Amino acid sequence: MAKPLTDQDKRKQISVRGLAGVENVSDLKTNFNRHLHFTLVKDRNVATKRDYYFALANTVRDYLVGRWIRTQQHYYEKDPKLGLDMEELQDIEEDAGLGNGGLGRLAACFLDSMASLGLAAYGYGIRYEFGIFNQKIVEGWQVEEADDWLRYGNPWEKARPEYMRPVHYYGRVEHTDEGVKWVDTQVVLALPYDTPVPGYRNNIVNTMRLWSAKAPCDFNLKDFNVGGYIQAVLDRNLAENISRVLYPNDNFFEGKELRLKQEYFVVAATLQDIIRRFKASKFGSTEFVRLDLSTLPDKVAIQLNDTHPALAIPELMRILVDVEKLTWEKAWDIVVRTCAYTNHTVLPEALERWPVDLFQNLLPRHLELIYEINRRHMERIGKLFPGDLDRLRRMSLIEEGDVKKINMAHLCIVGSHAVNGVARIHSEIIKDTVFKDFYEADPDKFQNKTNGITPRRWLVMCNPGLAEVIAERIGEDYIRDLDQLKNLLDFVDDDAFIRDVAKVKQENKMKFSAHLEEHYKVKINPDSMFDVQVKRIHEYKRQLLNCLHIITLYNRIKKEPTKSWTPRTVMIGGKAAPGYHTAKMIIKLITSIGDIVNNDPVVGDRLKVIYLENYRVTLAEKVIPASDLSEQISTAGTEASGTGNMKFMLNGALTIGTMDGANVEMAEEAGEENLFIFGMRVPDVKAMDEKGYDAESYYNRIPELKQAMDQISGGLFSPSQPDLFTDIVNMLMHHDRFKVFADYEAYITCQDKVSALYKNPKEWTKMVIHNIAGCGKFSSDRTITQYAREIWGMEPNLEKIPAPDDPR
Repeated sequence: MAKPLTDQDKRKQISVRGLAGVENVSDLKTNFNRHLHFTLVKDRNVATKRDYYFALANTVRDYLVGRWIRTQQHYYEKDPKLGLDMEELQDIEEDAGLGNGGLGRLAACFLDSMASLGLAAYGYGIRYEFGIFNQKIVEGWQVEEADDWLRYGNPWEKARPEYMRPVHYYGRVEHTDEGVKWVDTQVVLALPYDTPVPGYRNNIVNTMRLWSAKAPCDFNLKDFNVGGYIQAVLDRNLAENISRVLYPNDNFFEGKELRLKQEYFVVAATLQDIIRRFKASKFGSTEFVRLDLSTLPDKVAIQLNDTHPALAIPELMRILVDVEKLTWEKAWDIVVRTCAYTNHTVLPEALERWPVDLFQNLLPRHLELIYEINRRHMERIGKLFPGDLDRLRRMSLIEEGDVKKINMAHLCIVGSHAVNGVARIHSEIIKDTVFKDFYEADPDKFQNKTNGITPRRWLVMCNPGLAEVIAERIGEDYIRDLDQLKNLLDFVDDDAFIRDVAKVKQENKMKFSAHLEEHYKVKINPDSMFDVQVKRIHEYKRQLLNCLHIITLYNRIKKEPTKSWTPRTVMIGGKAAPGYHTAKMIIKLITSIGDIVNNDPVVGDRLKVIYLENYRVTLAEKVIPASDLSEQISTAGTEASGTGNMKFMLNGALTIGTMDGANVEMAEEAGEENLFIFGMRVPDVKAMDEKGYDAESYYNRIPELKQAMDQISGGLFSPSQPDLFTDIVNMLMHHDRFKVFADYEAYITCQDKVSALYKNPKEWTKMVIHNIAGCGKFSSDRTITQYAREIWGMEPNLEKIPAPDDPR
């Protein structure tokens, strides 16, 4: 029975009513309860005093905000703007550029699919204060600017200070009778921010939880001397620097201490959070009902997105052995059954190898654990392959040499129950090459999970015109079951459908042309073929091969200016890592070629070269629907999968590409005759590596290639500094790991076929329809369904749950 209100309670109620200026207390109660409902965390029903405080504060704020706005209107007599333009508002939103190339964007697609498939999943990461830099092109050079994306706040995130967790660094290890202790550490706090991840029309909202670094209140204060107080407070920045900025390298490892701190930060905070949620288990429970962690793998799956969170393996061991006091054998069994590893690259310069000395200083206990993991691993391999000492050396987690290093990929493989590549060809390559020894020891561990993209963002949202034209023919269920796109094959000869698909593409091209004119002051011919290569700038992605084609086309037009050329607008975009000299020179070469080509009156609007500045998701959403030709031209065996390739295919562009990454499966799904495939295959590249690649022989044998290279080296594209591109020329001629010249001839021939087909719009569009119809496999819903069933031991649930205002 409720206790009667005391006079003091009544006074409290009256004071609340008076403060908020509320005449109707029942309205106040309704609003308070509504806020309390939305303040409550998902994993419990029991409100804390802080929850009550925020619910009351938000209730009062609601009443104040209306009056606040009205007051400003009264003062300044301005009405709020009506008839708001949705696109204008969308453009105000900042990109959350919290990753580099495809890796972070893939994770975002996966979060969308996990919510849409009803999987109870969290995405964990770091809330970088500064994401991937904004790129400015100044006089043809890339200039980086800080990405202050949180400048105006982020309305989608909610700070969760109640789940703040300590993360430890440095210190030393004590081996005592009670067990191992990691002592005298420096502590940084991890503050979580939650972002809702809505599923597609199923009322499910999952969580992305990003960690921000905070200095503890007593940071450096306990040992400051007289007069050191100000410096101690200023030094809080050192701790908070951990989540300050994203390292902007894509497919390149930089072994900096701050980066290792970041990697441990996200892992340590996340594992504490996972174990807290596992122990609490039940919604509405504040008690720890599960104290036995032996069932962790039955309830929790941890997918390591590349080696960046590899420290989850020794960190989980540390928690289980040092804190929970499990035996090594029991702990290791839990770790391996819980963790799985996705590999995203085979480039040796991208693989993480951390110096042992750095670990010894920063994470001394983890180093001990890694040594013990390796000792047991070496013991097992020694028994499997007796006397094979070279195999032991190759498979060790510790690489000997001038500087002893920890191979993080090896740690991930040994500590996981499943290892996968991200396209069929890539998963075969890792078994045949980089991880061959591990495959021979544990063949059942290795799987393939071909990447995918979410059709919600990459079709319905970015290309509503095409989504509608498709829905008119096959209904809209394809949005959650992309395999249904194959039903479009029934319409491949339907003149009305062909016309509709072509019309949507033309409208998208007109719109993108207007965007370029408005924002970049460049005028392009919307009837030209939009030939697009957008991705990070890297030698292996071979933007240089694209450059050689542009120069060849330019030379041909100059030679025969009266011929009927297929007009092209070549657009290249992407960021170069700030320290990657060659990539920055590639950008300068592209812009320099554009300066000559775009200002040559003989060429006119038959060939234009545009550098798309600051390529990012919001620009991708504009350019991809407007593209005719998608350039996917990496050296066979170097691009693990690619996902941009899938986005172009789904949006009605045709692909010119090598048999690399997911291109192989795209050709299989759409029919190889419906892609422009060229160049060496993986076995050809391997044979050339064994025989030796001789760039000069191609240069001497192919006149158009020689002409293009001579123009670059002779200063045609850099008249004021003729030797500007010496480094690029020298690389291509003498030490090109990615064999640009070897594929030049096949590429040019293939591009001629592209130009010829573009002159026949009906046949071009029919090929486009074959491509769209073959896209079903490349939905991230399919990818995630396979992860769920084959790695995580879960089953997707397509049920719609009741909305908050529906009865349960």
